[in-house]
Amino acid sequence: MVGMQTAMRVCVLGGGSWGTTVASLAAHNTETTIWCRDETTVDDINSRHVNGRYLEGYELHPNLTATGDLESAVRQADLLVMGIPSHSYRDTLSKAAPFVRPWVPVLSLTKGLEQGTRLRMSQVTNEVLPGHPAGALTGPNLAKEILAGGAAASVVAMADDVVAEALQRIFSTSSFRVYVNDDVAGCEFGGALKNVIALASGMADGLGTGDNTRAAVITRGLAEISRLGEALGGRAETFAGLTGMGDLIATCISPQSRNRYFGEQLGKGHTVAEIAAEMDQVAEGVKTVPVVCTLADEAGVVMPIASEINLVVRGQQSAQDAYRGLLGRSVRHESDVAAERTT
Repeated sequence: MVGMQTAMRVCVLGGGSWGTTVASLAAHNTETTIWCRDETTVDDINSRHVNGRYLEGYELHPNLTATGDLESAVRQADLLVMGIPSHSYRDTLSKAAPFVRPWVPVLSLTKGLEQGTRLRMSQVTNEVLPGHPAGALTGPNLAKEILAGGAAASVVAMADDVVAEALQRIFSTSSFRVYVNDDVAGCEFGGALKNVIALASGMADGLGTGDNTRAAVITRGLAEISRLGEALGGRAETFAGLTGMGDLIATCISPQSRNRYFGEQLGKGHTVAEIAAEMDQVAEGVKTVPVVCTLADEAGVVMPIASEINLVVRGQQSAQDAYRGLLGRSVRHESDVAAERTT
């Protein structure tokens, strides 16, 4: 789908790499505005059609426009897309809420859980903007590859199939294939939980282990996030799809993955504070892992990888100690899910 195909006006909040990429995708098909806090980024997008801070060298669609005025960006939108990190999602949406017209759908790009409430982003949306269709656009999507024209697939997760199919058309291009899924909880949990496993995969890289270790981490990590995701309301088949296994693989192996990189630096002995200070974007897994461990305890689900990573993030053990802990666990039948329950 190329060219203006719909009259729906899209507003994307957040000028990071993924928010900018999604805005550029939508601009292929409809009028799209992106709101950015950074005036330099606004100027870059409007004058050079690039996001020089996060995506220098990658051309954006020329129809995409940027603004630093939240009210003007939101007021005319027929679809609001939230490309905001989990820790500031509620605050930003609350500031935008007075300008959002009734019944406008809100689509989250955020792969994280809210601190304190432990809510998924669509649940936060439901609290801030009750009555608005809430969902997520999520999948194995690396921003630079998509802007470079590489083929990719994603999922619009929305309970209402009619709304989901309308949004599907907004983001589809000749190289970006969009599916729909009504399992919003499963899709959002897949996106959030895989970041924790990506930290573990990156730690393995930082420790200098081989592909065998990484394959084991990814495979057992998928088992962990599937168990917890199902216990919290997601469907098993969702975790075997794009928003589960697909997103997990991409995030665990790609050099572009912030969470994998963060884990790699932990594996090399750097502290959380040191790594965060030199990164320009958020690695959601660092904030998500303690939330995941709390949810797992409440659901009675054992998550050994997440538990070990949580201790590393909290500074209570080294990456080497974490892997020793994982190797020291008792061996069970691979498919014995019941053995991985605490209750």
